[in-house]
Amino acid sequence: MSATRQPQLSYHERSLHHPHPVAKRLFEVAEQKKTNLVISADFTNTEELLACADKLGPYIAVFKTHIDMIADFSDETVTGLKYLAEMHDFLIFEDRKLVDIGNTVQKQYHGGALRLAEWADLVNLSILSGDGIVEALDQTITAPDFPYKGERALLLLAEMTTKGSRAVGAYTEQCVELATAYPNSVIGFVATRALTPPATGSGDMVVFSTGINMSAEGDTLGQQYQTPQSAIERGSEFVIAGRGIYAADDPVAAAKAYRASGWEAYVQRTRQGDKSSAA
Repeated sequence: MSATRQPQLSYHERSLHHPHPVAKRLFEVAEQKKTNLVISADFTNTEELLACADKLGPYIAVFKTHIDMIADFSDETVTGLKYLAEMHDFLIFEDRKLVDIGNTVQKQYHGGALRLAEWADLVNLSILSGDGIVEALDQTITAPDFPYKGERALLLLAEMTTKGSRAVGAYTEQCVELATAYPNSVIGFVATRALTPPATGSGDMVVFSTGINMSAEGDTLGQQYQTPQSAIERGSEFVIAGRGIYAADDPVAAAKAYRASGWEAYVQRTRQGDKSSAA
């Protein structure tokens, strides 16, 4: 599957036409705050997690968590995240990478110990366990009695940035086919580039790219990085950065720099799209 860019539309334009409320809100937040930055908040306790959300919230569109890393997860974690998301106007993305049989993931997602459906606007999943995981979570999110109907959405883990990742080829292609088959729950992918939906597919798929770092090429555990600019040029819409920001000497200054880089690349891409349309 070749890399290709999404239509060169602005976040505002996409917010007007996207059928899913969560995608609409995501684009609206990005446009209003002039940011396509996602902070990957890989902390191990509630105090540090919430402090990061409060400090960097003004500069991000999405706050990404690994909530099973929080040793003292409790009501304080949940209420704190929801409060800060509302105060600073960002979405919450739980990078849970759900992967199991349908019945199990339904219980993990809604009603489990981590209470994912209660606070996470977005949750991602892998289809390594088969198509049933998407069907199961779609049933949960679209059920008439689901208390957060229209407020929750899914991302499919289509690609990873780790060296030797097996999320390639036929696996990635199947993610794209499945995503477009469930427009009421799936709004896009975690991937390194834009992915082309099949001609018979539906919707405007949102792409989140991980492994964003402006000053490093990788780490000792196989992570491979790209810059905000290179990710946007490859078709990403939202860039996910972690250690390059929260581990910096001045995290706020780093967040501002990443935001500026990602936003400028997005503006340049939409300008090029406008020129192509006018030609």
